[in-house]
Amino acid sequence: MGKPGTGTETVLAEVLAGVVRKEAIPLDSHFFDDLGANSLVMAHFCARVRKRDDLPAVSMRDVYGNPTIRSLAAALADTSEPSAPAVAEPPPSGSTARYLLCGLLQFLVFAVYCALAGLVTGRGYEWVSGGSGVAQVYLRSAIFGGAVFIGVCTVPVVAKWVLVGRWKETEFPVWSLAYVRFWTVKALLHANPMILFAGNPLYVLYLRALGARIGKGVTILSHSVPVCTDLLTVGEGTVIRKDSFFLCYQAHAGRIRTGRVTLGSGVYIGEKTALDIGTVMGDGAQLGHSSALYDDARVPAGGRVHGSPAQATDVDYVRVPAADCSTARRFGYGLAALLQMVLVYVPLAVGGTYMVLTVVPALDHLLDPNKRDLNSARFYGEALGLSLVAFVAFVVLGFTSVSLLPRLLRPLLRPDRVYPLYGFHYSVQRAVARLTNLKFFKWLCGDSSYIVGYLKAIGYDLGEVEQTGSNFGTEVQHETPYLASVGSGTMVADGLSIVNADFSSTSFRLSHASIGPRNFLGNNIAYPSGGRTGDNCLLATKVMVPLDGEIREGVGLLGSPCFEIPRSVERDSRFDHLREGDELKRRLTLKNRANLRSMGLYLFVRWLHWFVLTVLGFAAVDLYGGEGIGGGLLIGASLMLGLGFTAGYYVLVERLVGGFRPLEPKLCSIYDPYFWWHERLWKVPDHYIQVFNGTPFKNLIWRLLGVRMGRRVFDDGAYITERTLTAIGDDCTLSAHTKVQSHSQEDGTFKSELITIGNGCTLGVGALVHYGVSMGDGAVLAADSFLMKGEEMPALSRWGGNPAVAQRGAVVHMTP
Repeated sequence: MGKPGTGTETVLAEVLAGVVRKEAIPLDSHFFDDLGANSLVMAHFCARVRKRDDLPAVSMRDVYGNPTIRSLAAALADTSEPSAPAVAEPPPSGSTARYLLCGLLQFLVFAVYCALAGLVTGRGYEWVSGGSGVAQVYLRSAIFGGAVFIGVCTVPVVAKWVLVGRWKETEFPVWSLAYVRFWTVKALLHANPMILFAGNPLYVLYLRALGARIGKGVTILSHSVPVCTDLLTVGEGTVIRKDSFFLCYQAHAGRIRTGRVTLGSGVYIGEKTALDIGTVMGDGAQLGHSSALYDDARVPAGGRVHGSPAQATDVDYVRVPAADCSTARRFGYGLAALLQMVLVYVPLAVGGTYMVLTVVPALDHLLDPNKRDLNSARFYGEALGLSLVAFVAFVVLGFTSVSLLPRLLRPLLRPDRVYPLYGFHYSVQRAVARLTNLKFFKWLCGDSSYIVGYLKAIGYDLGEVEQTGSNFGTEVQHETPYLASVGSGTMVADGLSIVNADFSSTSFRLSHASIGPRNFLGNNIAYPSGGRTGDNCLLATKVMVPLDGEIREGVGLLGSPCFEIPRSVERDSRFDHLREGDELKRRLTLKNRANLRSMGLYLFVRWLHWFVLTVLGFAAVDLYGGEGIGGGLLIGASLMLGLGFTAGYYVLVERLVGGFRPLEPKLCSIYDPYFWWHERLWKVPDHYIQVFNGTPFKNLIWRLLGVRMGRRVFDDGAYITERTLTAIGDDCTLSAHTKVQSHSQEDGTFKSELITIGNGCTLGVGALVHYGVSMGDGAVLAADSFLMKGEEMPALSRWGGNPAVAQRGAVVHMTP
C-alpha cells in the first residue's frame, strides 16, 4: 500500500477521479499507462484544477513531466509562488454602422481597381490583336505586358506614400477610415507580383522603395509581406527563411497596432517563425525554426534562441559556410530575373494565349466578332470544349512538367556541396523547388493512397510503403524532393515543410532530410536536415524538431522547444484491429474507391469553374464591342462578377457535398465511411476565401459555409477547417495566418470536437487552436501559440506559448 496522500495530493486525486469517472485514483498510478487517460482527458483535468482556489494552476507540460498524482503534487510544491495570471482588458464593443461603412468603402476600392484593370486590359487587347505576324504580336505583348507589370508593381508604392506617407508607431480601431487606408495598402501589396521575387535581390529593393531600412546582402525568402515597411529595419547580411511572419503590425482586441521590428546585421531567422511588434535582435543573433518572439522581446548580439516563446539555446542554426557573393553578382541576378519576366513570361502570358486561340478554327464563334452570339448554342459549346481541352492540358502537361523537368535539372546540384547565392545553381534550386511544390496535384492526391505514387514520381524516397490510405495530407513542401526520405509505416498530416536546404546570406547547401519509420507527424511542422528523431516517434502539431541531443525513438514530442510525451495512448489504439490483415485490405480497398470518387469530384468541380469563367470572359469581350471606356468598365465588371461567382460557387459545392447538414463531433477510424465523407470536404477548393481578408465579406462567406460567426468579427487571414464545428463570438480579432482546426488524425484515429471562441477574443499571428477548445469572453492567445485540444481559457485570460499556458503578471522580455 502506498503512502497516504498530502492535502494537495488528495484534492488533485479527487479532481482527476471526477474527470475519468473513477471512485478513487491511486496516487502512484500513471495517468496514461495505468489509468488509460489521454491528452484530451488531462486537458479537462487541468481546466478543473485552474477553477479551484485551493490548488495551484497545472499545465499540460506539468502533466506530461509528472504523470502521477504524487509526482505532480511534489512538482507543484517545489515551484515558487507564481505571480497572478495576466488579465486582458475587456475589449470595447464595436460599431455596426462603422463596420458596414468600412465594407462599403472596401467594395468601392475594389471596384475602382477592377475598373482600371478592365480599361487597361481592353485597350491592351485591342492593340496586341492589331499586330500582324508572330514577331509583331510578341513585340506588342512584351511592351504592353511589361508596362502592366511595372504599373502593377508601382501602384502599391504610390498608394502607400499617398495614403499613409511614412508608417509610424500608432494604433487605430478596425473598420475606421484609418483602417481603410491601411487595408488598401495591404491588399495592393498582397496582390503584387513582386511577391514572386522573394529570395531575389529585387524583392529587397522593392521593400526599400516602400520605406524599409534594409542593409546590403540581405536575403528574404519569406512570401509574407511586411505591411508597415517604414518600421522594418534589417542589418547587412541577414537571412529570413520562408514561412516567417514579420508584419510590423498587430491586430489586438479590435485595434491595429503598428510597431517596429529591428534586426541587426548577420541575423538568422528560421522557418515557421513569428516576429511580433517591438522585436529587437542584435547583430549575429539567431532565431530557430518553429519559434516566436513576442511583442517587445529582445535578443542580445550573438544570442541564439528558439521556442515559442523563445528561450536561450546553444544550437547553431547557421549550418552552411559563407561563399563569395559580390554586389555585382546580386545585381546581375536581379536584372536577369527582371528581363526574363518582361521578355519571356509576360509576352507568353499575353500574346501566347492570343496566338493559340486565333489559330484554332473551331473557335470562330468565340473569337470572330461577326459570328459571336451569346444566344447561340455554338458559343457555349465552343466555350465548353475550350475549357475542357485547356483543363485536361493543364493536368497532363502539369504532371509531366513536375515529374520530368526537375529530374533533368537534378544532376546539376550535388548534396552537401556549398554553392554561392544568386548564380546558376541557385536558379536551378529555385526552379526545382517551384515546380515540385505545385499545390494542385498534392490537393488532388492528398489524404489518399495516390499521394504516395505522386510523391515518388517527383522524387521522394519512401522506401517500402505500408499503405494506409492516408500516408500524407494535402500540404507537403520541400526545398528539393530528391533529398527527402520517409520511412515505412509513417503517416504525415498537413503542413509538413521538409527543410533540406541551409542558407546563409551568401551561400546555400542541399542536405538529406530523413524521417524515420513508424512515425506520425502532426500539422504545421518544419522538419530540418539533421533532425534528431528516429523510429516510432509521434511529432505533435507545431512541434519544434530538435537538432541537438540524442536521437529520440519510441516517444512523442510536443511543444517548442519540445519535450517528451507518451508515444500513444489507449484511446488511439482502439481501432488497431482495423489496420491489420484481411480487414485492412478490405477497408483500404473501399477507402481507395471513395477517394477516387472524391478526386473525380474535385476535377469536375474545378473544370466546371473554368468553364463558367471562360463563358464570362468571352461574354465580356463580346459585349465590349470596341466601345472604349464603357467596354473597359464592362471588362472590369466581369472581373468582379468572376470573383463573386467563384465564392458563391464553391460555397454551394461545399454545402452540397456536406448535404446541407452540420458535422458531428466524432471519434472513429480513418477506415470508417464517415471519415471518407468528412475528408471529401477537404477536397473542395477554398483558396478564394483569403481574397476577402480584413473585410466584412469574409464573415459573410464563413456564415454561408456554416460557421456560427458573431457580429463585426475582424478576420485578417484566419483559416477554419471544419466550419460547422466552429462558433466565434462578436467582435473577435483573428490575426493573419491563424488556424482554427476542429479535428486531429493520429495513427489512423480521427477525432473532431466543437471549438467555441467567446465574444471579444483575440488570436495572435500564426496561432493554432485545436479541437475541443473553449475560449472565454475577451481571452487573448499570443502569436504562434498552440492551444491544445480540450483546453479551456477563462474569460479575459492571456495565454501564450507552444503548448499555450496562462501568462503570469507582466510579460517578461528577453534581455542580455
